Amino acid sequence: MIYENIRALREQNHLTQTQLAQKLHMAQNTYSQYETGKIEWTAPLLIQLAQLYGVSVDYLLGLKAK
Repeated sequence: MIYENIRALREQNHLTQTQLAQKLHMAQNTYSQYETGKIEWTAPLLIQLAQLYGVSVDYLLGLKAK
């Protein structure tokens, strides 16, 4: 579920993986591995995403509604 929420937010904000990867200061292929669950999200990255999208980390983790 975490990966679905993160992907949905990216798409709702009309961002490509490349654009979001640039905002997070990483390569697109690295971001893709996070989004598909091949790499575990770290707390600092989840916090960055939550701040970027204006949602809670709990929402990103699927623990509560937006």
